[in-house]
Amino acid sequence: MRERNLGRTGWPVSVIGYGAWQIGGTQWGAVDERRAKDALRAALESGVTFFDTALAYGDGRSERLVGEVIREERARDRVIIATKVPPLNRKWPARPEHALRDVYPREWIRECAERSLRHLDAGPIDLLQLHTWTDAWADEDEWYDEMRALVDEGKVRAIGVSLSENDPASGLAVTRSGRVDAIQVIYNVFDQTPAAELFPAAQEKNVGVIVRVPLDEGALGGTFTLQTTFPPSDFRARYFRGERLREVVERVERMRPLLEAPGQSFAQGALRFAFSHPAVSTVIVGSTNPAHVRENARAGEFAPLDAATLEALREHAWARSFYH
Repeated sequence: MRERNLGRTGWPVSVIGYGAWQIGGTQWGAVDERRAKDALRAALESGVTFFDTALAYGDGRSERLVGEVIREERARDRVIIATKVPPLNRKWPARPEHALRDVYPREWIRECAERSLRHLDAGPIDLLQLHTWTDAWADEDEWYDEMRALVDEGKVRAIGVSLSENDPASGLAVTRSGRVDAIQVIYNVFDQTPAAELFPAAQEKNVGVIVRVPLDEGALGGTFTLQTTFPPSDFRARYFRGERLREVVERVERMRPLLEAPGQSFAQGALRFAFSHPAVSTVIVGSTNPAHVRENARAGEFAPLDAATLEALREHAWARSFYH
């Protein structure tokens, strides 16, 4: 597994990380605890050293499972754990008109951090992130002062923010401010917009970049067909509604010669794209299937894609909103 530093923290992290949203057992449908733990163990066994979870994932269930497996496997000294503070108003995404005091007041940040510490039960939180963000808050002090206080107290080691879906510009100001150690953003073959301005800003300030949704909620896994369906409890039933599934299948087939090759699955090619930009520290991908976890992790053994392939993939960017 290749490694890169998480920005100015200097922490080496695996280029393929594990995203623990699915094991929360809510928006992706029910997930058996044993299966969730097997998936986490598969990640550890495959050399994954970066685990991203959140208090909102199953109301702490994901955090508890991550913490349990890391303790059981005695892996704490070789992994980085990131989690997130949910918005108090429970609104995703954040909008500029949302007052900071209604979303991330000082006392809420601390309360959530304390809950996450208990759920994980694994010492200090390596990276604490705000789960939503708008640059309307970039110059406000309350969120920053409280997160820095948690660092000063030894409860948190670094801080960051998770940017809104399909809106990397929403984090340009905070990235350039130098206030955060890391940012989390959607980046994949379909959504290549962070490469224009956000990634150069992160490189300039040595801010770690955590890429999420590298497979576009499974669309870039290369396995969907026109007959693919999702249970009503799985949010993808909404995400791929209408004509989106058909468009995905057609677009993937056009890209297959670029991302699939002997010894490399389409999904591995898509993951290679996500870490090919030098600004990217780690790419988090989630699965509850241990075999898929291992396959995803193997993408981290490959080199970044070559310049010619990256240039060809620029033509496959697909501008659309998260749900439409």
